[in-house]
Amino acid sequence: MRTALTIAGSDSSGGAGIQADIKTMMANGVYAMSAITALTAQNTTGVTDIMEVTPKFLAEELDCIFTDIFPDAVKTGMVSSSSLIQVIAEKLRQYKAKNLVIDPVMVATSGARLISEDAIETLKKELLPLATVITPNIPEAEVLSGISVNTQEDMIAAAKSIRDTFGCAVLCKGGHKVNDANDLLVHKDGYRWFYGERIDNPNTHGTGCTLSSAIASNLAKGYDLETSVEYAKNYISGALNAMLDLGKGSGPMNHGFAVKGDYESKCQDEYKDDCKDDTAEVMADE
Repeated sequence: MRTALTIAGSDSSGGAGIQADIKTMMANGVYAMSAITALTAQNTTGVTDIMEVTPKFLAEELDCIFTDIFPDAVKTGMVSSSSLIQVIAEKLRQYKAKNLVIDPVMVATSGARLISEDAIETLKKELLPLATVITPNIPEAEVLSGISVNTQEDMIAAAKSIRDTFGCAVLCKGGHKVNDANDLLVHKDGYRWFYGERIDNPNTHGTGCTLSSAIASNLAKGYDLETSVEYAKNYISGALNAMLDLGKGSGPMNHGFAVKGDYESKCQDEYKDDCKDDTAEVMADE
């Protein structure tokens, strides 16, 4: 089995961050591992608090992973401080990590700011040049390129600027300002649009985490970058189309929409009554 590592923050509500990454990787057929950068107290309505791990602890997490089960791909998500970004960059260089998908998380779907100004500069200097592909949304692409994005032509200009600056491929995600589900991949050989279905679903918590994790999963399995992005786009469309509706705000997607099996279906349809009986017996025993 191929393996993938996510380096990101924990989402206590399970829709984004480490939790979304692990669900996505498992659904896409790779073994998922995680190095947690921060704990967040959050739900579908917003983030109320963040508690970072120490640089020393993050380094130990990464050492334990790379010296035992070497990942076939790595994705990074929320990293809010310069010291943690520096640790990640040092360890990725030390272990010669491959297939690096960098999601430059700066603002949560709810609007909460997730990274400091000095951390953005460290991200640019230390981490982005190591990437196989960077996956900014439009506000993030504006920060990284210094270009205001309002049209598809602006997206191309911003993505090309980021590619030229950091020497890696860039997947600029639509949906902000440019009101569509079309993403733009710019790499050394040119660019390609990935046209997506605009799905009428307000529950989009964790879409960025999910997309970058799906891309990393596909790279881990040996697909080239364009194929990895295409398959990841298809996966996220399926997760949104499942129309899961949880929480009072922007809810999570159904990451397991395509996961079918005996355990998934145990308490459905013809097994429903059996499960009720089993539960009743357990309660009686207690």
